[in-house]
Amino acid sequence: MNVKGTVYSTTKATVIEAFGEERWDTLMARLAAQDKYFKDNIIMSVTLVPLDKIIVLFDELIDDCFNGDKNASYVMFGMVGAKYALSPGGPYHSLMLTRNLKQFVETGLPKLWSTYYDDGEVIARLENDVIYVSIKGFPIKHVYFDKLLMGYYKQAIKVYGKRSAATMVRSLTAGDDDIYVKYELKDS
Repeated sequence: MNVKGTVYSTTKATVIEAFGEERWDTLMARLAAQDKYFKDNIIMSVTLVPLDKIIVLFDELIDDCFNGDKNASYVMFGMVGAKYALSPGGPYHSLMLTRNLKQFVETGLPKLWSTYYDDGEVIARLENDVIYVSIKGFPIKHVYFDKLLMGYYKQAIKVYGKRSAATMVRSLTAGDDDIYVKYELKDS
């Protein structure tokens, strides 16, 4: 499975804004010394980055800048990524233009997955003010998926104009083979 380089670009911009370019450069130099991929490749927003390399990047970044708190940090990165990509001027803002909530959920949320990943599947549905998102087809089980995706979709729902409370029903880190999250819509 590969991840679109947009994830890398957004993460780089976020870290530089929060911690400065020197901290980012130090992190990338350390990664380049540990892993030939980071030394030999230029990652652009259109680059397909092997999933394991993105996870290495995030895990090192979280250890370095966020005291190793993977749960909260991955949720935060998911929310930042969605805010960047889906807000006006973001690369995937056009997915937010439908005014039909059911269409946004059932067509837009799965399409968001395929804009970032070249494998796996998302099924989303809206029933009685609850959005159900099922994601399957993971080559590895890692907290990256559970928390980053939960945060990303929660923020996507918020950018769309709805508040929600997320409940993780099934997760990779709990030993399940898929992720299943329930987003209960709140009064906006």
